[in-house]
Amino acid sequence: MEQLEYLAKSYTQAPWRRQLQLIGLFSLFLVLAALVAGIYLNVSAKTAIIGRDIQAKQRMLESLDRDIEDRTARLASILSVAEMEGRARKLGFEQVQPEQIVYLKLPGYIERSSVILAPYAQKTVVSAPMIPAEYTESLFTWLRRQASFTMLRLSEAKP
Repeated sequence: MEQLEYLAKSYTQAPWRRQLQLIGLFSLFLVLAALVAGIYLNVSAKTAIIGRDIQAKQRMLESLDRDIEDRTARLASILSVAEMEGRARKLGFEQVQPEQIVYLKLPGYIERSSVILAPYAQKTVVSAPMIPAEYTESLFTWLRRQASFTMLRLSEAKP
């Protein structure tokens, strides 16, 4: 009996070992928590940086869109009828009346045919792909059909 007590005492852990194990376990938990927090902060920081880059590029895109619209409006005002007439008058051009226009008919002149730069728009009908009937029936329908086929075969195979 004394020997059993001696063995039990020798295999029980000392209190300082238990404390050391608890401290090690707690330290491991803290390190894992810090690692997860670090990864989370890293991902959050990268996400924030990318988000700010996207916002900056969107602002630049809006600025470029406004610039394009401004230039288009200026081009439209420059090419307006009133503006073109004013510039033509400054250059010495005068408006011609229809009775002042003279058309010359030249013998042997062949009028060029008009050039078609793009083909005529044709409506295209896109047909839906055909799905075989085997893929449109449910599992229960297939099982019912197989069972009835098997029952028919069994009823025909009478001895």
